[in-house]
Amino acid sequence: MSTKASTVEKKGYDVEGIRAQFPILRELVHGKPLVYFDNAATSQKPRRVIKAESAYYATINANVHRGVHTLSTKATEAQEAARETIRKHIHAEHVHEIIFTSGTTASINLAAASLGQLLLKKGDEVVISGMEHHSNIVPWQLACERHGAMLKVIPITDNGEWDLGAIPAQGPNYNALLSER
Repeated sequence: MSTKASTVEKKGYDVEGIRAQFPILRELVHGKPLVYFDNAATSQKPRRVIKAESAYYATINANVHRGVHTLSTKATEAQEAARETIRKHIHAEHVHEIIFTSGTTASINLAAASLGQLLLKKGDEVVISGMEHHSNIVPWQLACERHGAMLKVIPITDNGEWDLGAIPAQGPNYNALLSER
């Protein structure tokens, strides 16, 4: 097993161009531009998302898949169009593979509970990194407690990568679930 994590080459990453799309990042904190890293809890929105959400609330807002009236039909069509856009973007085979939740935390809770019930058994391991957001730790702790599995935390190198050398070699019957937020 290689002990060096692979890295992804970043090409032409325009930090200032991206920051300019987010109105809130113009805010100053202690005289310096806001830096926001808690996207796992609540992500800030670029201008075009704010505009699209505002238009949705002003013209379509209704229950999705729960009504037969005009607004519900429009809201359902909008959601299904978004699902198809995401499917294409991530190269999913079917739109049914795209599940919307209220956010990442709810998604991880759902995944940990579902996968825990389906896959985890006594002696299995769930592996997370040492830099996980709290919302990617607690659900796995609870799933491990419920099913007799072990939660292993892999340390992070000075470069911010998983220290793969800290993972001991395992036999062919080794079962682990890896979670990274």
